[in-house]
Amino acid sequence: MINIRLANINDSKGRGFVHYHSWNETYSGLIDQEYLDKRSLSKCIDSAMKYPDNTFVAEVDGSIVGFACYAKYRDDDLNNAGEITAIYLLKQYQGLGIGRKLLNACFEVLSDYSSIVIWVLSANKKTIDFYKHFGFKADGMEKERKLSATTTINVIRMIKLL
Repeated sequence: MINIRLANINDSKGRGFVHYHSWNETYSGLIDQEYLDKRSLSKCIDSAMKYPDNTFVAEVDGSIVGFACYAKYRDDDLNNAGEITAIYLLKQYQGLGIGRKLLNACFEVLSDYSSIVIWVLSANKKTIDFYKHFGFKADGMEKERKLSATTTINVIRMIKLL
């Protein structure tokens, strides 16, 4: 059974596990492997402990298999926009409707905004297609994000009008 609920501080270990492993599963071949190899499970757990708010977790049989984070849009170039700041799901649970349920939970809490933004790794065509299925459209805005001193990625902004 799939359960979507608001996260709490006790979910940090599960969220960190999902964050760590989903990056390795999803971004291998898309992001510099040296950067991925330097990431640690403990840092992902620490991050989850620091930022427990505005997060939904997806549980299957009591184990956290995914999560999504939401907030008011962080940049100042759009008015009245919400943002899905992260959404991660373990590979073995993809394609089961869990990502859709996480998105829908975020859509519900962000429904007072006129649009929802999500930034997506430009090389991740599978994820871009996933968001298109839910009404997101790339608006032409791109950014280069620095992950470390030696690793940068390109992300595109996708927007869903409400």
